[in-house]
Amino acid sequence: MAASKKSAKSKTRRRPANKPDANLLSDLMGWAKAAGADAADAVFINGESISVAWRMGKQERLESSEGRDLGLRVFVGQRQAIVSTTNFEPKALRALAGRAVDMARAVPEDPDCGIAPSELLASDWPDLDLDDKRRSSAKALLQLAEEAEDTARAVKGVTNSEGADASWGRVLVMLAASNGFSGSFRRGGYHLSCAVLAGEGTGMERDYESSSAVHFDDLMPAARVGRNAGKFAVRRLSPRKAQSARVPVVYDRRVSGSMLGHLSGAINGRAIARGTSFLLDKMGAKIFADGIRIVDHPQRKRGLASRPFDGEGLPTKRYAVVDDGVLTTWLLDLATARQLKLQPTGHASRGTSGPPSPSSTNFYLEKGKRSVEELISDIKSGLFITDLIGFGVNGVTGDYSRGASGFWIENGKLAWPVSGITVAGNLKDMFLNMTPANDLQFKAATNAPTVRIEGMTVAGS
Repeated sequence: MAASKKSAKSKTRRRPANKPDANLLSDLMGWAKAAGADAADAVFINGESISVAWRMGKQERLESSEGRDLGLRVFVGQRQAIVSTTNFEPKALRALAGRAVDMARAVPEDPDCGIAPSELLASDWPDLDLDDKRRSSAKALLQLAEEAEDTARAVKGVTNSEGADASWGRVLVMLAASNGFSGSFRRGGYHLSCAVLAGEGTGMERDYESSSAVHFDDLMPAARVGRNAGKFAVRRLSPRKAQSARVPVVYDRRVSGSMLGHLSGAINGRAIARGTSFLLDKMGAKIFADGIRIVDHPQRKRGLASRPFDGEGLPTKRYAVVDDGVLTTWLLDLATARQLKLQPTGHASRGTSGPPSPSSTNFYLEKGKRSVEELISDIKSGLFITDLIGFGVNGVTGDYSRGASGFWIENGKLAWPVSGITVAGNLKDMFLNMTPANDLQFKAATNAPTVRIEGMTVAGS
């Protein structure tokens, strides 16, 4: 797998960000080898965070945490074992390495385990601008939460509040392996959300707004978060019941990313290797309409799920996992690639207490050419979904059924709010009949614009 093709000026050469911690990981590799390991790797995570909550004009919560964690994986032949610790004393780590090797000798062989050969390792990577180098204070976060909730409660029709939450965090991730890989990166991030209720008694409705960003300057202003939360709640008042029908269904961009979540799970190498995916035989086949492109972009600058290398030290790169409607790749780590006799794609993720596994990064559906208004303008009768409830999706067959609420579409316009309904279909058909709008926003790790899906079953209650 090739490294990024960007110019040398944008590259960050492989170097640890914290010399003492890097030396500790290097020593740990040596202790593991001395204890009898044929190979080893270790991940170190050092994080700090602050989170606050503000409700009904008062501070409700303030939490601050700092922590360090380390996970060691050792290999003895085709056997592996994983241990983790928060004790960083050299004597304790030496003993940890010995216990890990003893554990590895006692487990069954796994023909697909093992660290990467040196020729597959990342050697350099771009600066992804994942830390704005600010350290937020509890006071500043409380001010954000207060402003968001005050603005939401000021919206006419809002009668109660679940509160506003604000948080900041930063984490240092370091990975070292006996194959020679050593790399690190820092990631920071902010989050702000607000949820309120409108109406009275049994007629109350709830809604929310949220924003997440790597850099504070990219966070949605607090007043806008609150204003949106209030407006979204009020517009849901006095919902009606929808008649059961087979109609076009439009997923608002706040919920449309869930469609990509189902796709991501279906093309995960583990699901493919186990034969538990409804897309098992679809590699190279058209699974979306012409023109649809879905991207996984781990090197997106300031991306909420960006990373310069994967959890096994392999380089990351942008993939069009669906290109012009055609499925082009699975998401693979080393183990699933070996199982499927394919090349790894650099999608390994890992924590400190388990082995790597494949996962998507910044996963998104590229925007279409039509506005949301144009997308619904020819719908005589249909459903516009703003909220989904429950999780009724069969990953093996693709059968889909979820509770929903939103607005009924009549003659190309949002006519009235609806709730207590179920939408059903099969993801294979839903993907093939999906049309995206042009309102894509990057608000999470998985994003999609508003999408229209033809011919779904809507059941009233």
